[in-house]
This record gives sequence, structure tokens and C-alpha cells, in this order.
Amino acid sequence: MKKREAISSIMTESVKTINLNDDLRSVKSMFAKGNIRHLPVMDGDKLVGMVSKNDIMRLSFGSVFDNQGDADEAVLDMLSVDQVMTHDVKSIDIDATVKDVAEIFVSSHFNSLPVMNDGNVAGIVTSTDIIRYMLDQY
Repeated sequence: MKKREAISSIMTESVKTINLNDDLRSVKSMFAKGNIRHLPVMDGDKLVGMVSKNDIMRLSFGSVFDNQGDADEAVLDMLSVDQVMTHDVKSIDIDATVKDVAEIFVSSHFNSLPVMNDGNVAGIVTSTDIIRYMLDQY
């Protein structure tokens, strides 16, 4: 097993992001269309939060009550990205190693981290990326 594997070798580089001003319907649509579960939230060029697919799913009544699609959409219209996102977002520097990220995932409630390079989002790494890396070692 490689001991000092750079996180840049397993991160997703083409990161989709959302803007703080985006509406939750478009965020829900991005999750539905893409094979993504986490979206960094930007205010201009600054990373200000993260929204997960689970954050959006928690707003849904569909799994609890039948025929509540309109209620789900109303909730999405009533709330903003700012109200749903994780504000205290943790990120990791592009020079970090796979081990560094794995340690963060083990010791926190995060399942994804934006990877930063000189203050810019250069990628995203998820717990699934770490598991895939580990499986590739066997």
C-alpha cells in the first residue's frame, strides 16, 4: 500500500458547484441529473458551505406521506441554500494525502471534503473515493 498517496490522485477534479443565491429546486435537479451527492456552495469565488443530497432529501415528505409532491416543492420554495447548507465547511489542501483525508472522515461527521488549491476549489474527495482507493490496494 502506498503510504503517501496524494489526495489529488483520487479526487474528482471537475467539481460542480452551486451559488449561494441558487434556488433549492435547481439544486434538487442537479442531484437528480448527475451522479453526485455533495455540492460546494460558493459566494463568488469563496467557498461558504456544502449541500448534500441527504440535506435535500430531509426536506421531502414523499417517503412519509403519499401524494405530497406539491408539499415537497413548496418547502423547496420556502427555504434557501443558506438555510439548508452546512456552514462550517471543512476543506483539505491539495497537498494532503489519502491518509490525512481518511483520518478526517474517521474523526468527524463529514463524508466529503472540498480540495483547495490557493484558495480555489480544485476538487472534491468523498468517503467513497477513499473506499475505492482501499479496494484498489487489494
